[in-house]
Amino acid sequence: MDPLSNTLFALADPTRRAILARLAEGEATVNELAAPFDISLPGVSKHLKVLERAKLISRGRNAQWRPCRLETAPLQDVDDWLADYRKLWEHRLDRLDTYLTTIQANDDDKVRRVP
Repeated sequence: MDPLSNTLFALADPTRRAILARLAEGEATVNELAAPFDISLPGVSKHLKVLERAKLISRGRNAQWRPCRLETAPLQDVDDWLADYRKLWEHRLDRLDTYLTTIQANDDDKVRRVP
């Protein structure tokens, strides 16, 4: 699977997105990451493996403590991929705004002409 597909697959799960949101606040242990979820530690570990495979997280080693940290490069790759679509929709919305402004101006002219 290509890196972008791995990233999108990892982001498809709400639990994994919540884990990433927590890691955006700073490093955390598996126990800290598992705390808000009603799933087992092995279940959280499986989610972490998916995130690690997608290179969205990395794990350090400090004696017995293995903190997880967010890695942002894959998220930047998703943002870069979406940029073309964002430009397309911004252009379409700009055209719609121009069209609506024209319609409103025409309606205002009609109202002023009515005796």
